Amino acid sequence: MKAAVWYGKKDIRIEEVPDKPIKGNEVKVKVAWAGICGSDLHEYQEGPVFIPTDANDPLTDEKAPLTMGHEFSGIVHEVGAKVTTAQVGDRVTVNPTLTYGDKREELDPYDGFSFIGLHGDGGFTTYANVPEDNVYQLPETLTLQDGALTEPTAVAVEAVKKADMQFGDKVAVFGAGPIGLLTAVAARAAGATDIIVLDLSDARLEKAKQLGATHVINSGEMDPIKTIGQIAPEGVDVAFEVAGVAPTFKQAIEVTKGLGKMMIVSIFAQPIEWNPIQLTNTGVNVDSTIAYTPTTFKQTVDLMGSGQLKLEGIITDHIQLENIVENGFEALTNDKSQAKILVELTGDSE
Repeated sequence: MKAAVWYGKKDIRIEEVPDKPIKGNEVKVKVAWAGICGSDLHEYQEGPVFIPTDANDPLTDEKAPLTMGHEFSGIVHEVGAKVTTAQVGDRVTVNPTLTYGDKREELDPYDGFSFIGLHGDGGFTTYANVPEDNVYQLPETLTLQDGALTEPTAVAVEAVKKADMQFGDKVAVFGAGPIGLLTAVAARAAGATDIIVLDLSDARLEKAKQLGATHVINSGEMDPIKTIGQIAPEGVDVAFEVAGVAPTFKQAIEVTKGLGKMMIVSIFAQPIEWNPIQLTNTGVNVDSTIAYTPTTFKQTVDLMGSGQLKLEGIITDHIQLENIVENGFEALTNDKSQAKILVELTGDSE
């Protein structure tokens, strides 16, 4: 079967890979749709960031070259001998986070984690093997394309939950890529009144307005600090840093009110320089998040299924696997009007 295999920076190849036998606790998912994540883009542009290259990952026992793709949905095609809940034919979305097995929510995934599709073979192919605990049935209200959006949406939901947002809060979201847009959606669902989204792309900012942002700021044309000060004179309650660069990191702290919270959601592929005196003078709390707990992932499926998280318009293109580099990774690199690109594997056929 064909797969998108990562070999190195700017080196993703479409090639034949074997359909591996499943283990007793695994299910084989016939992949319908898979999304290209910002983490995938980092691996393409700057990698390796997460992908193991020198030694096998301790949780997956794999290393590069490996099949990418960690945002995917599909149909259960086969179940292992020890599987008790999943059944052949189930429509599922996949939680790609692997941990050491401690399911206490306060430690999972922070007890150590790896990702299907980054630390081991993933969903940019026809069939993917996944532990039974990592598949979640989709409600009838969600399509398989919706299912491929669950993972990035769960990232945003976890960030909003961890920020301890309150009804009526004012929030700023620095970065209008897919995770930034989804963070704005999650903040709206959580009761934020003013949702300020900042980016350098007018196309992305227009998308943010469509998805519920109340204010948008092009940081290349307007001073972010002064402009947010006009909207929230005392500062925002929560700022989400979803761009992953030094200027937005510092700006996100600057616009947060005293004793407010700045939440890091982005991946910083390179170190930055920053003076902590910025916190000493304001009392702003800086926190960070990676991935989501199993509870948050299930909540995200439920919130999407009930319509409380409205994602209409987040998908900007559907592409084929053989074109994933040119129409996927290169498009996301060069075309800032793109948000979430889905790769069709077996599509909506069941």
